[in-house]
Amino acid sequence: MKPQSRRSFLRSASAAVISGIAIPSLIDRSALADGDRPGANERIGVAGIGVGRRGSEIYAAAAKNPKTQPICVADVWLPRAEDVAKKNGCDAAYQDYRRVLERKDVDAITTATPEHWRGLICINACLAGKHVYGEKPITLTINEGKLMEKAARRNNVVFQTGSQQRSMRENAIGCDFIRNGGLGEIKEVIAANYESPWLCGLPEQPIPEGLDWETWCGPTPVVPYNNDLFAPRAKPGWLSFRPYSGGEMTGWGTHGFDQIQCALGMDLTGPVEILVEEGAEKLVPPVYTEAETADRGNQICSKPNLAYRYPNGITVRLGNGNRGGAIFVGEKGKMEIFRANLKSNPPEIAEELLKSDRPNGDHIDNWLSCILTGERPISDIAIGRRSAAICHLLNIARYLGRGLKWDPEAEVFPGDDEANSYLEREPRKGYELPEV
Repeated sequence: MKPQSRRSFLRSASAAVISGIAIPSLIDRSALADGDRPGANERIGVAGIGVGRRGSEIYAAAAKNPKTQPICVADVWLPRAEDVAKKNGCDAAYQDYRRVLERKDVDAITTATPEHWRGLICINACLAGKHVYGEKPITLTINEGKLMEKAARRNNVVFQTGSQQRSMRENAIGCDFIRNGGLGEIKEVIAANYESPWLCGLPEQPIPEGLDWETWCGPTPVVPYNNDLFAPRAKPGWLSFRPYSGGEMTGWGTHGFDQIQCALGMDLTGPVEILVEEGAEKLVPPVYTEAETADRGNQICSKPNLAYRYPNGITVRLGNGNRGGAIFVGEKGKMEIFRANLKSNPPEIAEELLKSDRPNGDHIDNWLSCILTGERPISDIAIGRRSAAICHLLNIARYLGRGLKWDPEAEVFPGDDEANSYLEREPRKGYELPEV
């Protein structure tokens, strides 16, 4: 599969008009063929949408890859977009992400917006024929994920989910070993007890200059600006609040559950039952009305205790596991996988495995290589959305305070209208998901 368009590497000498602000178009040495770096006509034109804390890191990594030519970025906070554009040699910075998708010289986008924007941007990017690197958790709802995969497949889009532990050497070695029966029959898997989100009632503060706050709210109701909502991790930041996020259940949980899916060979399916502790009640989340740490919310929203069961009977319990992987208990020993770390009991299992000459992977380069070859990336959207779905299933069980039956093929709660009402959400008018 070839990138959709090829660009002349001579730029116009005229200034690019960016939301009323001109940035000169410059040609530097990166636009010319140099050693192993192809000329601009042969490189993948890459843009960034949502270039805040994590988004700027992802885009910078993609922009400096020799397979790419940086083109432009978009962010609702225009000064931030301009800064990232300048640092990465882009020719334009926009507030409206749709300007990026209109450009014929953009072949691929990276995006790391807050979760409430992820579905709309990713689906529209796929419909525009742009390849996508989407930060995890890739969805805010289960049905969003189904639409993302459908849009990607119908438009031949290479869609990588940013679950970068899939590319880490130690993680890959451990997951392969468990999946191939190295620990024997798996008796139990222990994950971390990830916290569900709570509610925001923070007071209004002045909106920073150049920030389009109404667009930041996007599909959600417009609420007063507050820096401890706008920042991802602050006191406490949007990552802890519904309706912008699934809390640490999705923030860290997508890392951990993704490793479990991988190690157990369950990438394209999911659990059949969510188990809730006996005597549980519905989660009543707190409302934060002033800045404070996430500690109080996390304590309240870590209940009730949860577990889930796969069709083969393996049960995953949320408890004392690490926050990015899991502990696998097998008939031949225990193994813990977490963030480029692999440990075992007995220790000789991991020690022997780590003697492998398997190299560390590059998650972004894997995506870019697949754009050129047409292959599926290591964390394809079909994989990423299933890992996110587990997080959503567990949050729904907490919201309802009861166990749930799940059909991983039809992706519904059989005969459970109340639970099925959580599979999607009603967006604010003007921000509806497009037809796929």
